[in-house]
Amino acid sequence: MDKMIYIAMTGAKHTMWQQASASHNLANVTTTAYKAEANAFRALPVFGDGAKTRAFVVDSTIGADLSEGAIQQTGRDLDVAVQGKGWLAVQAEDGSEAYTRNGSLTVGPNGQLQTRTGQNVIGDGGPIAIPPDVQISVGSDGTVSTIPTNGALTAVAVVGRIKLVNPPETDLVKGTDGLFRQKNGVPATADANVHVLGGALESSNVNVVDSMVSMINLARQFDMQVKLIQSADTNAKQASQLLNLNA
Repeated sequence: MDKMIYIAMTGAKHTMWQQASASHNLANVTTTAYKAEANAFRALPVFGDGAKTRAFVVDSTIGADLSEGAIQQTGRDLDVAVQGKGWLAVQAEDGSEAYTRNGSLTVGPNGQLQTRTGQNVIGDGGPIAIPPDVQISVGSDGTVSTIPTNGALTAVAVVGRIKLVNPPETDLVKGTDGLFRQKNGVPATADANVHVLGGALESSNVNVVDSMVSMINLARQFDMQVKLIQSADTNAKQASQLLNLNA
Protein backbone atom coordinates (compact mmCIF):
# COMPACT_ATOMS: atom_id res chain seq x y z
CA MET A 1 0.00 0.00 0.00
CA ASP A 2 2.89 2.30 0.79
CA LYS A 3 4.31 1.95 -2.73
CA MET A 4 0.85 2.26 -4.26
CA ILE A 5 0.16 5.57 -2.52
CA TYR A 6 3.48 7.14 -3.51
CA ILE A 7 3.32 6.02 -7.13
CA ALA A 8 -0.34 7.01 -7.52
CA MET A 9 0.11 10.35 -5.76
CA THR A 10 3.11 11.47 -7.77
CA GLY A 11 1.65 9.95 -10.93
CA ALA A 12 -1.50 12.07 -10.56
CA LYS A 13 0.61 15.17 -9.89
CA HIS A 14 2.79 14.77 -12.96
CA THR A 15 -0.13 13.72 -15.13
CA MET A 16 -1.54 17.18 -14.42
CA TRP A 17 1.76 18.67 -15.57
CA GLN A 18 1.58 16.65 -18.76
CA GLN A 19 -1.97 17.89 -19.29
CA ALA A 20 -0.62 21.44 -18.99
CA SER A 21 2.03 20.66 -21.61
CA ALA A 22 -0.56 19.16 -23.97
CA SER A 23 -2.80 22.18 -23.44
CA HIS A 24 0.16 24.45 -24.21
CA ASN A 25 0.74 22.60 -27.47
CA LEU A 26 -2.93 22.91 -28.42
CA ALA A 27 -2.88 26.62 -27.60
CA ASN A 28 -0.02 27.06 -30.10
CA VAL A 29 -1.60 25.25 -33.04
CA THR A 30 -1.66 28.52 -34.99
CA THR A 31 1.67 29.88 -33.69
CA THR A 32 4.17 30.33 -36.51
CA ALA A 33 6.92 27.65 -36.51
CA TYR A 34 6.00 26.42 -33.02
CA LYS A 35 7.63 23.12 -32.05
CA ALA A 36 5.52 20.80 -29.90
CA GLU A 37 6.87 19.80 -26.49
CA ALA A 38 7.34 16.12 -25.66
CA ASN A 39 7.12 14.54 -22.18
CA ALA A 40 7.63 11.12 -20.62
CA PHE A 41 7.16 9.39 -17.25
CA ARG A 42 9.87 7.60 -15.32
CA ALA A 43 9.90 5.94 -11.89
CA LEU A 44 12.50 6.71 -9.23
CA PRO A 45 13.06 5.28 -5.73
CA VAL A 46 12.70 7.52 -2.69
CA PHE A 47 16.12 7.86 -1.05
CA GLY A 48 16.57 8.14 2.70
CA ASP A 49 16.12 6.15 5.90
CA GLY A 50 12.82 4.33 6.18
CA ALA A 51 11.88 4.99 2.56
CA LYS A 52 13.36 1.97 0.81
CA THR A 53 9.94 0.50 0.04
CA ARG A 54 8.70 3.67 -1.62
CA ALA A 55 8.88 4.85 -5.20
CA PHE A 56 7.59 7.88 -7.01
CA VAL A 57 6.98 9.03 -10.57
CA VAL A 58 8.49 12.08 -12.24
CA ASP A 59 7.57 13.75 -15.49
CA SER A 60 10.62 14.55 -17.61
CA THR A 61 10.46 16.85 -20.63
CA ILE A 62 12.48 14.88 -23.15
CA GLY A 63 12.65 17.77 -25.59
CA ALA A 64 10.68 19.14 -28.49
CA ASP A 65 9.40 17.72 -31.74
CA LEU A 66 11.65 19.40 -34.30
CA SER A 67 9.82 18.12 -37.36
CA GLU A 68 9.02 20.75 -39.96
CA GLY A 69 5.63 22.40 -40.22
CA ALA A 70 3.80 23.11 -43.46
CA ILE A 71 4.91 26.09 -45.56
CA GLN A 72 2.21 28.71 -46.11
CA GLN A 73 2.50 31.47 -48.69
CA THR A 74 1.83 34.97 -47.35
CA GLY A 75 3.21 37.27 -50.08
CA ARG A 76 4.67 39.58 -47.42
CA ASP A 77 8.21 40.82 -48.15
CA LEU A 78 9.44 40.33 -44.57
CA ASP A 79 8.08 36.82 -44.14
CA VAL A 80 10.67 34.06 -44.59
CA ALA A 81 10.44 30.32 -44.06
CA VAL A 82 13.47 28.09 -43.55
CA GLN A 83 13.56 25.41 -46.23
CA GLY A 84 14.47 22.04 -44.77
CA LYS A 85 16.75 21.87 -41.75
CA GLY A 86 18.09 25.08 -40.28
CA TRP A 87 17.40 28.05 -38.03
CA LEU A 88 17.42 31.85 -37.99
CA ALA A 89 19.82 33.38 -35.47
CA VAL A 90 18.34 36.05 -33.17
CA GLN A 91 19.46 37.98 -30.12
CA ALA A 92 17.65 36.94 -26.93
CA GLU A 93 16.71 39.37 -24.17
CA ASP A 94 19.87 38.53 -22.22
CA GLY A 95 22.00 39.33 -25.28
CA SER A 96 22.86 35.71 -26.04
CA GLU A 97 22.44 34.10 -29.44
CA ALA A 98 19.36 31.94 -29.86
CA TYR A 99 17.56 30.25 -32.74
CA THR A 100 14.07 30.22 -34.15
CA ARG A 101 12.25 29.18 -37.32
CA ASN A 102 9.64 31.91 -36.92
CA GLY A 103 10.47 34.10 -39.90
CA SER A 104 7.73 36.71 -39.43
CA LEU A 105 10.06 39.71 -39.38
CA THR A 106 9.53 43.44 -39.00
CA VAL A 107 11.55 46.65 -38.64
CA GLY A 108 11.69 47.86 -35.06
CA PRO A 109 11.43 51.47 -33.85
CA ASN A 110 15.24 51.71 -33.80
CA GLY A 111 15.44 50.64 -37.46
CA GLN A 112 16.78 47.14 -36.77
CA LEU A 113 15.41 43.97 -38.32
CA GLN A 114 13.50 42.08 -35.66
CA THR A 115 11.14 39.19 -35.10
CA ARG A 116 7.50 39.89 -34.27
CA THR A 117 8.32 39.20 -30.62
CA GLY A 118 11.04 41.86 -30.53
CA GLN A 119 14.31 39.92 -30.87
CA ASN A 120 16.93 41.47 -33.14
CA VAL A 121 17.83 39.30 -36.12
CA ILE A 122 21.56 38.55 -36.15
CA GLY A 123 23.50 39.14 -39.35
CA ASP A 124 27.09 38.41 -40.32
CA GLY A 125 28.26 41.42 -38.36
CA GLY A 126 25.58 41.68 -35.66
CA PRO A 127 22.08 43.17 -35.82
CA ILE A 128 20.90 44.30 -39.25
CA ALA A 129 20.02 48.01 -39.58
CA ILE A 130 17.35 48.98 -42.10
CA PRO A 131 17.38 52.56 -43.52
CA PRO A 132 14.08 54.46 -43.68
CA ASP A 133 11.81 54.72 -46.74
CA VAL A 134 12.94 51.54 -48.45
CA GLN A 135 11.40 48.39 -49.82
CA ILE A 136 12.97 45.25 -48.34
CA SER A 137 13.57 41.86 -49.91
CA VAL A 138 15.25 38.75 -48.50
CA GLY A 139 17.16 36.39 -50.79
CA SER A 140 17.25 32.62 -50.48
CA ASP A 141 20.68 32.80 -48.82
CA GLY A 142 19.42 35.30 -46.22
CA THR A 143 20.77 38.41 -47.95
CA VAL A 144 18.71 41.48 -47.02
CA SER A 145 18.45 44.05 -49.82
CA THR A 146 16.71 47.40 -49.92
CA ILE A 147 15.37 49.62 -52.71
CA PRO A 148 14.51 53.29 -52.04
CA THR A 149 10.78 53.83 -52.37
CA ASN A 150 11.35 57.17 -54.09
CA GLY A 151 14.44 56.25 -56.08
CA ALA A 152 15.40 54.17 -59.08
CA LEU A 153 14.56 50.49 -59.00
CA THR A 154 18.18 49.74 -59.91
CA ALA A 155 19.49 51.39 -56.72
CA VAL A 156 19.65 48.12 -54.80
CA ALA A 157 21.70 48.11 -51.59
CA VAL A 158 22.65 45.05 -49.55
CA VAL A 159 22.35 45.93 -45.85
CA GLY A 160 23.21 42.56 -44.35
CA ARG A 161 22.76 38.84 -44.41
CA ILE A 162 20.73 36.87 -41.89
CA LYS A 163 22.82 34.32 -40.02
CA LEU A 164 21.44 30.88 -40.87
CA VAL A 165 22.65 27.92 -38.84
CA ASN A 166 22.06 24.17 -38.74
CA PRO A 167 23.53 22.68 -35.55
CA PRO A 168 22.81 19.02 -34.69
CA GLU A 169 19.29 18.72 -33.29
CA THR A 170 20.61 16.69 -30.36
CA ASP A 171 22.67 19.73 -29.28
CA LEU A 172 19.64 22.04 -29.09
CA VAL A 173 17.53 22.76 -26.04
CA LYS A 174 14.34 24.79 -25.87
CA GLY A 175 14.26 27.69 -23.42
CA THR A 176 11.34 29.10 -21.46
CA ASP A 177 11.17 31.96 -23.97
CA GLY A 178 10.42 29.50 -26.79
CA LEU A 179 13.84 30.00 -28.41
CA PHE A 180 16.39 27.25 -28.95
CA ARG A 181 20.03 27.32 -27.88
CA GLN A 182 23.00 24.98 -27.97
CA LYS A 183 23.42 23.01 -24.76
CA ASN A 184 27.03 24.14 -24.40
CA GLY A 185 26.05 27.81 -24.78
CA VAL A 186 28.42 28.33 -27.72
CA PRO A 187 26.97 30.12 -30.78
CA ALA A 188 26.58 27.88 -33.80
CA THR A 189 28.53 28.61 -36.95
CA ALA A 190 26.75 29.89 -40.04
CA ASP A 191 25.81 27.26 -42.60
CA ALA A 192 25.77 28.29 -46.27
CA ASN A 193 23.62 25.27 -47.12
CA VAL A 194 20.60 26.63 -45.22
CA HIS A 195 18.16 28.56 -47.41
CA VAL A 196 14.96 30.50 -46.83
CA LEU A 197 11.85 31.08 -48.90
CA GLY A 198 10.60 34.66 -49.10
CA GLY A 199 6.93 35.56 -48.79
CA ALA A 200 6.13 32.45 -46.76
CA LEU A 201 5.94 31.20 -43.17
CA GLU A 202 6.24 27.81 -41.52
CA SER A 203 3.17 26.73 -39.57
CA SER A 204 3.11 24.97 -36.21
CA ASN A 205 3.95 21.26 -36.24
CA VAL A 206 1.36 20.43 -33.55
CA ASN A 207 -0.97 17.64 -34.63
CA VAL A 208 -4.40 18.63 -33.30
CA VAL A 209 -5.84 15.10 -33.40
CA ASP A 210 -2.85 13.55 -31.62
CA SER A 211 -2.91 16.29 -28.99
CA MET A 212 -6.62 15.83 -28.34
CA VAL A 213 -6.18 12.05 -28.01
CA SER A 214 -3.29 12.70 -25.62
CA MET A 215 -5.49 14.97 -23.50
CA ILE A 216 -8.16 12.25 -23.27
CA ASN A 217 -5.59 9.60 -22.33
CA LEU A 218 -4.06 11.86 -19.69
CA ALA A 219 -7.49 12.54 -18.19
CA ARG A 220 -8.08 8.79 -17.92
CA GLN A 221 -4.64 8.30 -16.38
CA PHE A 222 -5.38 10.95 -13.77
CA ASP A 223 -8.70 9.26 -12.88
CA MET A 224 -6.89 5.92 -12.58
CA GLN A 225 -4.27 7.39 -10.24
CA VAL A 226 -6.97 8.93 -8.02
CA LYS A 227 -8.81 5.58 -7.86
CA LEU A 228 -5.56 3.88 -6.82
CA ILE A 229 -5.18 6.37 -3.98
CA GLN A 230 -8.77 5.68 -2.92
CA SER A 231 -8.16 1.92 -3.10
CA ALA A 232 -5.03 2.24 -0.97
CA ASP A 233 -7.00 4.25 1.60
CA THR A 234 -9.77 1.64 1.66
CA ASN A 235 -7.26 -1.20 2.06
CA ALA A 236 -5.52 0.63 4.89
CA LYS A 237 -8.80 1.10 6.75
CA GLN A 238 -9.76 -2.57 6.33
CA ALA A 239 -6.31 -3.67 7.50
CA SER A 240 -6.67 -1.47 10.59
CA GLN A 241 -10.06 -3.03 11.37
CA LEU A 242 -8.60 -6.54 11.09
CA LEU A 243 -5.75 -5.61 13.44
CA ASN A 244 -8.23 -4.20 15.96
CA LEU A 245 -10.27 -7.44 15.84
CA ASN A 246 -7.18 -9.57 16.40
CA ALA A 247 -6.19 -7.38 19.32
